[in-house]
Amino acid sequence: MGFWAIHLDSMGWSIFLGIMFLFIFKKVANGVTTGVPSGLQNFVEMIVEFIDDTVKDTFGHKNPLVAPLALTIFVWVFLMNFMDLIPVDFIPYVAQAMGVGHMKVVPSTDPNITLGMSFSIFALILFYSFKMKGVSGFSKELALHPFNHWAMIPFNLTLELIGLFTKPISLALRLFGNMYAGEMIFILIALLPFWAQWTLSVPWAIFHILIITLQAFIFMVLTVVYLSMAHDTESH
Repeated sequence: MGFWAIHLDSMGWSIFLGIMFLFIFKKVANGVTTGVPSGLQNFVEMIVEFIDDTVKDTFGHKNPLVAPLALTIFVWVFLMNFMDLIPVDFIPYVAQAMGVGHMKVVPSTDPNITLGMSFSIFALILFYSFKMKGVSGFSKELALHPFNHWAMIPFNLTLELIGLFTKPISLALRLFGNMYAGEMIFILIALLPFWAQWTLSVPWAIFHILIITLQAFIFMVLTVVYLSMAHDTESH
């Protein structure tokens, strides 16, 4: 297992859940009606309006990419997190019956997946920082903040570069850490006697629904906030 190795389970489930997201939303878009909407259409419209309102409140610039990106991140991360609510041994047991020795079904508990998403967002942050501020403007932002004096440039650069590069790392590890801890609790509950499993797993599963939704929301909001900061040109 080298640095560039790909975890096939995580990659496969991520792609499958992404395709599921596209299929459901495309199906609703093709069958949208102005009459009495179906329950699925109501649910999708509620999510789209919620994300759109959040982006309008958080992103004070014009960029047609941000709202669709925010919607994709929220739904995709939620679906990956939702896999944690499936009994931990159900899909692996089915996979073993089909001859697969091991199956990892929660992509967001794999740091390679969360880091891959966060580094993609980081690339967008750098792209829009240079595009909106220019090389000179972005360089001045790093070199002359927070202290606007040439003697403080080394200190400013150290401070700003650390803050810049910790954005994708903290974004990835926050999601990974919360989801991995939740999966570990489910595994520990599964090791208990049968009567204790039901006593503990149901309350934890209900609470975990809030966690997986909140983590998807935080990942999405921080992405929008970081992109909004990349678009800020007032100081230049």
